[in-house]
Amino acid sequence: MPGYFVDTIALAKLYHLGVGSERMESLVQAPGTRLIISQLSLIEIQSVFATKVRTGVIGKAALDQLRGLFFSDLDKGRFEVVLLARRHFQRAETLIRTHAVDHALRTLDAS
Repeated sequence: MPGYFVDTIALAKLYHLGVGSERMESLVQAPGTRLIISQLSLIEIQSVFATKVRTGVIGKAALDQLRGLFFSDLDKGRFEVVLLARRHFQRAETLIRTHAVDHALRTLDAS
């Protein structure tokens, strides 16, 4: 069963249509696909939704709907949430030190 780590930007495409939304939907519809998210995504996705309200992309009613959909999917087991341990932060630091100068690797991308 294939597993895919989904960062928050990709995750948001499942809840608000944009470039890449169709690709994400086809990925999650594939039989046996595991979608893996970081526990940080539980906070980050809400920030993404809030930014969409603040910038006028969606209204507050849509914010409540998106949050509800996300947490419903979480309750249904659509995502496997990976808890971060000390070793993850240590590995993230190594990745940043090694690759961030030459590649657009940000802190939360590495964790």
